[in-house]
Amino acid sequence: MTKRHPIDKVRNIGIMAHIDAGKTTTTERILFYTGITYKMGEVDEGTAVMDWMAQEQERGITITSAATTCYWEDHRINIIDTPGHVDFTAEVERSLRVLDGAIVILCGVGGVEPQSETVWRQADRYQIPRIVYINKMDRVGADPGKAIKQMKTRISANPVVIQMPLGIEEDFRGVIDLVEMKEIDWGEDLLGTKFEVREISDENKREVLKKRNEMLEKLSETDDELMEKYLEGDEISAEEIKRAIRKGTLSLDFVPVIFGASFKNKGVHPLLDAVVDYLPSPEDIPSIKGHHPRTLDVEIRKASDEEPFSALVFKITNDPFVGNLSFFRVYSGKTKVGSLIYNVTKEKEERIGRLLEMHSNKRKDVKEVFAGDIAALGSMKSLSTGDTLCVRNHPVILESIKFPEPVIAVHIEPKSKIEHSKLAEALAKLTREDPTFQVKQDPMTGQTLVYGMGELHLEVLMDRMKREYGVRASLGRPQVAYKETIKGSAEGEGKYIKQTGGRGQYGHCKIMIEPLKGGEPFEFIDRTKGGAIPKEFIPSVKQGVKEAMEMGILAGFPMTDVKTTLVDGSFHEVDSSSIAYKIAGSLAFKDAAPRAEPVLLEPIMNLEVISPDEYLGDIVGDINARRGKIVEMEMRGSSRVIKAFVPLEEMFGYATTLRTLTQGRGVFSMEFLQYAPTPEVIKQEIIARIEGRIPAHR
Repeated sequence: MTKRHPIDKVRNIGIMAHIDAGKTTTTERILFYTGITYKMGEVDEGTAVMDWMAQEQERGITITSAATTCYWEDHRINIIDTPGHVDFTAEVERSLRVLDGAIVILCGVGGVEPQSETVWRQADRYQIPRIVYINKMDRVGADPGKAIKQMKTRISANPVVIQMPLGIEEDFRGVIDLVEMKEIDWGEDLLGTKFEVREISDENKREVLKKRNEMLEKLSETDDELMEKYLEGDEISAEEIKRAIRKGTLSLDFVPVIFGASFKNKGVHPLLDAVVDYLPSPEDIPSIKGHHPRTLDVEIRKASDEEPFSALVFKITNDPFVGNLSFFRVYSGKTKVGSLIYNVTKEKEERIGRLLEMHSNKRKDVKEVFAGDIAALGSMKSLSTGDTLCVRNHPVILESIKFPEPVIAVHIEPKSKIEHSKLAEALAKLTREDPTFQVKQDPMTGQTLVYGMGELHLEVLMDRMKREYGVRASLGRPQVAYKETIKGSAEGEGKYIKQTGGRGQYGHCKIMIEPLKGGEPFEFIDRTKGGAIPKEFIPSVKQGVKEAMEMGILAGFPMTDVKTTLVDGSFHEVDSSSIAYKIAGSLAFKDAAPRAEPVLLEPIMNLEVISPDEYLGDIVGDINARRGKIVEMEMRGSSRVIKAFVPLEEMFGYATTLRTLTQGRGVFSMEFLQYAPTPEVIKQEIIARIEGRIPAHR
């Protein structure tokens, strides 16, 4: 039987940072000091155990989420690597969903950099308590004061400094703890395992008392009890200060700030102490809300072993030794190996064959998991990212499973004929892992098309395919995933009669098509009377209509939001067949569609740009030139936030333009909003481009 770790001593945390702030180095040190690894990996040497940085170093982003478990001071810490780019929307949302708290790492030299702003805003949106670790205090140019000032001005944070650096740049030796009033000095110890904890020296006493008073003033703003003691000049114990810091951190009133130099192995022990002391346990966060799959009533699940079991799958990976690995977070209840779990999203029940606790690149089999745990299921092939697991007699869906639609498509070809089957296999595995990645056939050329959330999304997936599956493939030029629909209604007739000696083919139908408002993209109704078409052939007519819709009528893009009514038809006693009615259905749709006012739809993106105020004019001018519509402008701290709706067609290469316009200080996020009709001029240009009358303009 697996021993239950007390839930109040569990921490589910993420480590978030700008590229090069030292995220992987810090994680490596955490794994080393908690005894998970016996040798420290280095990013520079390519020996990092948590090797999720290969593509992050190249692109400045985090791509996948993974989990590792370690132990510190009788606490269990589950560390989840968090992606931070909107192209990986599904991944970002789910990682933040399973976190309770976060460490945000800032560079002591760079301070609050653009990607730091991005991850900070994401944590704000999900109301995640966090602590800030200012790293690289040993580097030339390290300026903790500047970094703290930027926290206030750039991300509107309320920092509470609970440590002082002991020395700076090459003289950085350790930290002074303002809570316990101790100096922690690593001296020249290279491994960072030996350090001296001593009373505060006379030379530092004056500055330490000043900083401690500043800390107590900040804390007393959110804690009345502490304020009373502080104003009356009473002695305040370290335990009372810790309690106040924890309370303010959990309520998001402020963010504790600490210092270190992970590469030199200084400051990681106090960072682990801060995780244990100030970040929430699963009990400290609000109970999870879901809904009943049938009644849609709100269901609330508390973080308790006594509640019915509920869990969320937040990541699927392919492990070379275990096969499919499904990472999941248990929100309530418990389950064990051999138990039946109900996948409410897929309406399937499966028996648990293997439960794994992840320790970086190692894994440990466990027999049971409890509320608040993060673990992995081995070899359960039906699971996908975002699936809810529960028990059949207490069903709950923890989140709606509507993923954003992919809005960009690219042709993909293997570099050699031998790699054809390997490519198909790799694409199938990647689509299972990532719900926003889709693979289809181009109906016009028969080539393979891959769909994703953006250029970067597809680029990274292709890179992974090469590294993880050894498949080399070339990508075509990115193209927008347009759609077509109709604005009016029309009738159409399809007749397929073929006589080739012996038995012939006969299919005949009349249909009415009209726009479908909302809901499903396609609806088919049979209104034939008196057996005009035998019942067994009606599904064939529907299939023929659907196939015709796949090819579109204007430029070969799939059609959506069409209601088709089968109104009449005829049949032949001998020659009628399923294939004939399928062809007739297709012909009837092609007959009706051109008269039903067909329109071309393009994806419109919800764009949010955050930039210093001085670049506002240039950004707005550029958005207008891209057929964008500004919907809102506001100030956030010292930054200007511009929200706009912009066609995706106009957004290729926007990252480079924004960097140029704002000297690298602007950041943007973009997500799919809706499909909308394309202006006539643009529509004609796209149709001409598809037909090859004009060359691609991008």
